[in-house]
Amino acid sequence: MARTLTLSGDRIGCVRGGRNVFSSLSFSLSSGAALMVTGPNGSGKTSLLRLIAGLIALQSGTIAFSGGDESLTLAEQAHFLGHRDALKPSLTVLENLAFWCAFLGGGDTRSRPEAALETVGLGGLAHLPAAFLSAGQRRRLSIARLIALHRPVWLLDEPTTALDDAARGAIAAVMAAHMNDGGLIVAATHQPLGIDAQELKMGGPT
Repeated sequence: MARTLTLSGDRIGCVRGGRNVFSSLSFSLSSGAALMVTGPNGSGKTSLLRLIAGLIALQSGTIAFSGGDESLTLAEQAHFLGHRDALKPSLTVLENLAFWCAFLGGGDTRSRPEAALETVGLGGLAHLPAAFLSAGQRRRLSIARLIALHRPVWLLDEPTTALDDAARGAIAAVMAAHMNDGGLIVAATHQPLGIDAQELKMGGPT
C-alpha cells in the first residue's frame, strides 16, 4: 500500500532584501490534496513556493515532508514551475522536454515525452522550434514536464497564466489526475484552478 505523503510548514518566516515578507505562517496537507495560495502581489506567494523548493533559505520555522523517498530531499521530489517558462528557443518542443527530463532525472518516468506533449495538446508541434510558440503554448510545454517525469510534489506559480479556457480545463484535469494518484500540489495563483483545494490567503506587503 502506498505511503501517505505529508507536507507541512510550521511558523515559517521569510525575509527578502531586508524586508519581512511574511512570518509565523503555517500550513499542512497530505496525499491527494492541493493548497491554493492567494493574495496580492508582493504578499509572498512565490517566496513561499521557493522556500518549499529549497531555493531560498528559511528565516524561521520548519518545513517537513514525509512519506516519500527517504533517500531524496524534498527538492529532489518536487517540481517547481516558475511563472517564467524556462525554454531554449533554438531547440524543438520535443528537444526542450527531453532536455528537462534528462536534466531533472532521478524520478519515475511514467510518460514518454511524446505522450506528455499529446496530453497538453502540443503533439503536432513536437518538431517546431520553441521560439515560435505562443505564450500559452510555452506554458503548456512547461506543464508537460510535470507529466513526463513523475515527482510527488508540484509547486506551481501561476500555472494557468496565458492559457485560454479550454487549456485551463485541460490543465485542471492534469492536476486532478496527479491528486488522484496521491500527489500534492501547492499553487500560487490569482485565478481559480478548477480543482478542489484548500486556500491559504497571504497578507499584503510589509
